[in-house]
Amino acid sequence: MLQTKSPSSRVEEPAISDPRTNDRIRVPEVRLVGPSGEQVGVVPIDTALRLAADADLDLVEVAPNSKPPVAKIMDFGKYKYEAAQKQKEARRNQANTVLKEVRFRLKIDKHDYETKTKRAIGFLEQGDKVKAMILFRGREQSRPEMGVRLLQQFAEAVAEFGVVESTPRIDGRNMVMVIAPHKNKSEAKAEQNARRAEEKATRKAEKSSDE
Repeated sequence: MLQTKSPSSRVEEPAISDPRTNDRIRVPEVRLVGPSGEQVGVVPIDTALRLAADADLDLVEVAPNSKPPVAKIMDFGKYKYEAAQKQKEARRNQANTVLKEVRFRLKIDKHDYETKTKRAIGFLEQGDKVKAMILFRGREQSRPEMGVRLLQQFAEAVAEFGVVESTPRIDGRNMVMVIAPHKNKSEAKAEQNARRAEEKATRKAEKSSDE
């Protein structure tokens, strides 16, 4: 006769997106990975559950579509917490990304173009997106291909620092294109801090050698 848990002993229901754990893994055998990442091999599910219980840890199905499924012995609560922290950090990086704008004229002179390109590179190095906009005047609107060429030229000039996220498109009297940085905010900030630390150490070493 099956025994059912009383409502008072009911545990929190797992989220649909959660991997199967412990007695929710209903397969005859699994390819088991130990708590330190060691490969145990293919074992019956009862053996895997016993080993997890002996270690006071959980058995978590990490690759359900493998033949047989891969399961790992781990602290599932800690795993979920770390995964949530990573998602939170990713959302914060996304929220911190700012859309900067640089504006061009179709008949822009070389110096002005180079100045605005350098400014855009600075934005991308900081982890921000760049919205490049061409402002058409009068009859220039009948020559959209010239705007596309200018924006493509710009995209090539900043390719080392960013990639085209939104290709050139007409937006009212203007043409716009969006460039996304290769590095997110946190990566860009970490690099900037590392450069500053290196420069500080270099200055300190030079000062010491002069004394």
